[in-house]
Amino acid sequence: MRANQIPTEEITREPAAFADRVTADGRFDRTAEPGRFRLVINRACPWAHRVVIVRRLMGLEEAVSLAVTDPRQEIIEGDPHWVFTEETGSPGDRDPVLGIHALREAYLARDPGYTGGVSVPGLVDTADGHLVSNDYDRLSLDMATEWGGLTRDGAPDLYPAALRDEIESLGREIYRDLNNGVYRAGFAPDQKRYDRAVAGVFRRLDALEERLATRRYLVGDAVTIADIRLFTTLVRFDAVYHGHFKCNVRKLAEYPALWAYARDLFQTPGFGDTTHFDHIRVHYYYVHTAINPTRVVAVGPDPRLWLTAHGREELGGAPFGAGTAPGPVPEDERVPAPA
Repeated sequence: MRANQIPTEEITREPAAFADRVTADGRFDRTAEPGRFRLVINRACPWAHRVVIVRRLMGLEEAVSLAVTDPRQEIIEGDPHWVFTEETGSPGDRDPVLGIHALREAYLARDPGYTGGVSVPGLVDTADGHLVSNDYDRLSLDMATEWGGLTRDGAPDLYPAALRDEIESLGREIYRDLNNGVYRAGFAPDQKRYDRAVAGVFRRLDALEERLATRRYLVGDAVTIADIRLFTTLVRFDAVYHGHFKCNVRKLAEYPALWAYARDLFQTPGFGDTTHFDHIRVHYYYVHTAINPTRVVAVGPDPRLWLTAHGREELGGAPFGAGTAPGPVPEDERVPAPA
């Protein structure tokens, strides 16, 4: 569905168009090599944000370069597209490494006959300019588990083998009701389907509030992929999903445990330092003209609230388990701090 179209049916999320896997041993499709791949993202997108967090926690910034598109998509041949602009640091409106203006050019380099949608994140092979994968979940998992010697010393175990069944079981519920549920509410074509989607969103938030009242992290005693998957929705909730997508039964800030949990993660290296609230607000309110035709961008809520004390340390656990925190954010990847 185009962002400027009034929805006529319930939104569905298409499977990844390209899903080559990149691993240290190359046993699937491609081999992880330093400098070979470039990750194209937009900081507004929660699905891309997942991969950015994993990349940072695993210390893959030097191995995989980062390209950030403009939060305002450009209409090309009738469809909205992720593009590079001088406003967001791309000289001549082209990515300085890939030489492209729109991410779709990497899709077409891979398959000249491709006519499907274009989404971020997109992992691009710098050797030939071909899109390797837009499978956000597989990219996250492989960067967390399959990039071997390219990860930093002290990188955490984000996908512990003993916890994977629980991570995936919980992840399916959160995806259905919350990660994708906010979109089904925001783009609902009628009252009945909106009511059903919103009920699922808050049923899941209520369950998570209960779960997180007595434990610091979703699964186990340290940050895992489960927390990353949840965080990228929570950090956008009050800023855009509550008002823009009409998920307004309660704000995240009205859930004591969930709000403290989200602040705990935000203040953990890799989470808040990869969150760009301006890009989030501008993208959602500007691009989705079907539900915000004036393109007026909301100014709140105050992002400084994310830096207030959360008290979650009392529940025990450690964010990186036996690992260590990542180093400083590379200078050219820094986002504005809440102010």
